[in-house]
Amino acid sequence: MEPELIRKAIGGDAAAFGQLVEMNYDFIHSTAWKWTRNRMDAEDIAQDVCVRLATAIRSFRGEGRFRTWLYALVLNAVRDLARKSVRERRRAEEWGSDPALQARPADEDDMQEIWTAVQTLSPKQRDCVMLVYSEGLDHAEAADVLGCSEPTVSWHLHEARKRLRTILGREVA
Repeated sequence: MEPELIRKAIGGDAAAFGQLVEMNYDFIHSTAWKWTRNRMDAEDIAQDVCVRLATAIRSFRGEGRFRTWLYALVLNAVRDLARKSVRERRRAEEWGSDPALQARPADEDDMQEIWTAVQTLSPKQRDCVMLVYSEGLDHAEAADVLGCSEPTVSWHLHEARKRLRTILGREVA
């Protein structure tokens, strides 16, 4: 039955795809949980894999078992989440170590003040700040999006921090 569902899902049959996801969801979730040992991460990964599966299924050639192929898809999602966590931790450390922003209270009004100040930056500085600190891209990924070099992104972020210190009136010790 599964080979027929796979064939139909590859052909665009939404009902077959839904059945295939339903048949494999527990496997996807349990595999994600085994790798992360975190219920929330496993749920996020399972949802992500189900979304990815909608387009990735077209690349399944049937040369191996579907579960083996699906396992690789889940493992890639686990790795993606791990890389994202590292980027977020690095971003938090970068902003947390910036003396101009360290003393900020964690309230909604203050965050609004910061993002309003970001909007006054030059377009290149604003784009770099938004891609790195809001979208979670690393400097290399932001450089790819902006069509510039990684050092250029780093320089724009450095200049943006200096400008934000001035705008927000918070001096560096």
